[in-house]
This record gives sequence, C-alpha cells and structure tokens, in this order.
Amino acid sequence: MDALMDSYRFLAHYNTGFNARLYDACEQLDDAARKAPRGAFFGSIHATLNHLLWGDMMWLGRFAAQGEAPDVLPADLLVLPAGAHHETELHADWTALRAHRARLDAAIEAWLAALPADFPQRSMRYINTKGVQRVHPMWQALTHFFNHQTHHRGQVSTLLMQAGVDVGVTDLIAWVQ
Repeated sequence: MDALMDSYRFLAHYNTGFNARLYDACEQLDDAARKAPRGAFFGSIHATLNHLLWGDMMWLGRFAAQGEAPDVLPADLLVLPAGAHHETELHADWTALRAHRARLDAAIEAWLAALPADFPQRSMRYINTKGVQRVHPMWQALTHFFNHQTHHRGQVSTLLMQAGVDVGVTDLIAWVQ
C-alpha cells in the first residue's frame, strides 16, 4: 500500500513542477493573449487554468471532508465562491491565479505526505456537482484528480504551442531522476 501512496506523492510532485513550468511558459504571452478565445473547451488558456484550479479546489474539499489530514489543507485555499461551477473564473488577475495555483500545489504535496498508507483503499463518499450521492474507492478519486490535471494541462500545452510557446518535455517519466 505504501507504493500506491508513493505513486500519488510522485504525481503531486510532478504536478507542482509542471504547473510551475506551464505558468512560466504562459508568462511569455501577455494577458490579452492568455485570455484570447482559442477554440478550446474552456475557450482560453486563462479560462482553462481557472477550471483546473476550480476542479482541484472542489476535489480537495471532498477529500478533506473524508476526515483524514484536513488540517493540512488550508481552508482559504479550498473555499469556492457560492454558485461556482466548472466555468467560473476564480481569478481574473494573472498574478492572483498563479499565486493560488502555487499555494494549492504545495498544499496538495503536504496533504499527501500526511495521509496514511491505507487511504487509497478507503471508501470515498460525496455528492457530485449534479447532486448525486457517490461512493467508490478513494484510489479512483485520487487517480481522477491527477488525470484531470494532466488532461487539461495537455490542452494548455497545445494552446501554447499554437501561440508559438514551447512548454518543453511534458512526459511524466522525464521527471524521474
């Protein structure tokens, strides 16, 4: 079971590092270019990064509600505005968005470091965004959490390449040292 938690901790470390690299790449564009409609699911680079933040905050709130190491996740990082949904712009300001992302990534790593080895085998209980009660193994939710980040970072990487900005190697295995 330790190996499973180690893999989630590794994914968290990868997310922190790659998010920093992705935000650095985004800074090669001005604010108007980051917010320009580009035909992506969330429209722009900025909107996609806001969605990622929203998703992480929502899932971390659900994880914290399971009762294990919630004190490691600062409450101010997890409070979504009333009525927030997957397209909510949490931060119009680039600097605020980037700062929140960095703080959240550090909190994700600290939270995973504090979790017991059996956490992935526990049951996850929550109500989804459509009001449906869900119950499934925690490992499925953790895997979804990281897969969701990777999916949308891939979209942002593509949008950046289309704008002439190369993010560099994105492969997870490239982060193994």
